[in-house]
Amino acid sequence: MERKDFLKGLGLVGLGSLAIPIISSCGSDEDSSSTDSSATDNTEATDTGSSSGSSGCSVTATETAGPFPTKTPSSLVKSDITSDRTGVPLTINITIKNKNASCVALEGALVDIWHCDKDGYYSEYGGTGMQSADFTSVHFLRGRQTTNANGLVSFTSVFPGWYSGRATHIHVHIYNSSGTSLLVTQIAFPEGSGSAVVLVNASTANGYTKGMSGYTYNANDNVFSDGVSTEMSTVTGSVATGFVLTHTINVAA
Repeated sequence: MERKDFLKGLGLVGLGSLAIPIISSCGSDEDSSSTDSSATDNTEATDTGSSSGSSGCSVTATETAGPFPTKTPSSLVKSDITSDRTGVPLTINITIKNKNASCVALEGALVDIWHCDKDGYYSEYGGTGMQSADFTSVHFLRGRQTTNANGLVSFTSVFPGWYSGRATHIHVHIYNSSGTSLLVTQIAFPEGSGSAVVLVNASTANGYTKGMSGYTYNANDNVFSDGVSTEMSTVTGSVATGFVLTHTINVAA
């Protein structure tokens, strides 16, 4: 049984999924050593994903918020969420659209995002078996923005690393302007041989020391394994100049 299906059975998907499941190691059927050793920092990502985000006008897939959801998101209103974290720069552009209005841009929505640092660690948690490094007193790589007239929010961050059992990802929780939860989801990254994921994880000069050995690909990820058609982002750029992630999320507002 997939982890996501297990969580759904317990009613823990979305905001209610504050119970902390065990992140287990998950192998990959793909070549874990597929880092392109000939790539340089100026190499542009070639496997960039799909700019369509949510295909058609269907609501983006719901995913679990756990095991490291933001504890008090309303206190983290900011566009630069980097804090003291280092790594390859990443600009995150997310557009929110309303499925109930023919997928027009949704203005005034509250968008919370959070993700791990280059070493796979989350702020606000730690000192346990889930995460040995203790970052319970800091709030890096978490933030909230309100969508503009084009339904857009933008964040300045660093490229996420990865940890055992999960592909590279970003968590997103969307509320309407009154604070009512509309959707909890996650953003997937393209993983081909020329992808940003491969280029970044080869960048030891920027502190990404794990490479791709032991990486869990989307197809085997315990959240994304049932498909990422509504969760796949577009990621362009290079290690030298930084990357830009673009993604559209459809909600029923």
